Amino acid sequence: MSALKTILYFSLFKYPLTRTEIYQFSDNTDQKEIDSEIDLLLKKGIIFNFDGFYIDVNNPDRVERRLKGNEMARNIMPKAIKVSRKIAKFPYVKGVCLSGALSKGYYDDDGDFDFFIITKPNRLWIARTLLVLYKKIFLLNSKKYFCVNYFISTDQLEIAEQNLFTATEIATLIPLYGKDTFKDFLTANQWAKPYFPNKPVVKLSTIRETEKSWFSKLIQKGFNSAFGLKLDQYLQKLTIKKWMRKFKHLAKEDFNIAMKSTRHVSKHHPQNYQNKVTKRLKERYNQVIEQYNLQYPKYPEKHA
Repeated sequence: MSALKTILYFSLFKYPLTRTEIYQFSDNTDQKEIDSEIDLLLKKGIIFNFDGFYIDVNNPDRVERRLKGNEMARNIMPKAIKVSRKIAKFPYVKGVCLSGALSKGYYDDDGDFDFFIITKPNRLWIARTLLVLYKKIFLLNSKKYFCVNYFISTDQLEIAEQNLFTATEIATLIPLYGKDTFKDFLTANQWAKPYFPNKPVVKLSTIRETEKSWFSKLIQKGFNSAFGLKLDQYLQKLTIKKWMRKFKHLAKEDFNIAMKSTRHVSKHHPQNYQNKVTKRLKERYNQVIEQYNLQYPKYPEKHA
């Protein structure tokens, strides 16, 4: 079931995988078993092989789409790194990682730069607000190359939502700034490792350290006080009120996940892909095993 689950997961994003990738993103450490399962799925016509890429639909255009996206990702990556350098210079930013599709090696005309940002404790909302203001004022609110939609602070690095979706996001992060901070992040999220025991370890040697500009240092000095803490708390409350008005269509449960806003976390995911993807994967997986009468267990709830 490991290979099937992996192929179906990435097929939700129309992204075919190679055998090596299927193995890396599976929870089965036996390469031979993975290969045998892939061969069985091919024999039954559940998946299709196009030039070494595997997907659950008989559509070779998906491979062409992937390869084009891979090339665009390689070409745009220097620009994403350049943007990350700017983010790292902002006050209270301790670590910057690329996330989203680009971190998985894919980019297209509708793509953007998603950044996962780690901040100093009790200054997350100041850091976030300054970055958002920079985007609105100097980038004319462009989200394409400056999507800062996920922040956490160093005093609570463990991701609370522990499932296949978040484990995949952690495993595919590209850390660019804050080596020690990212090492601490990985240590705090060891729970994700069993999802992908075959995934190569991220190289830490290429991670740069954050260097603040004189202006950032001046801001930090000014807000390293009781006033700074009060301002951070005020900005959090202000943002929550704004989001509650803007996204009142979201159910409370969905809002608390997609727009999570605590002293340690700020998420801005109004589409709530986490819930949509995990729900759709469970439905698709159970549909396939029933349709083809596979002797696989139902989709495990712990991965939901």
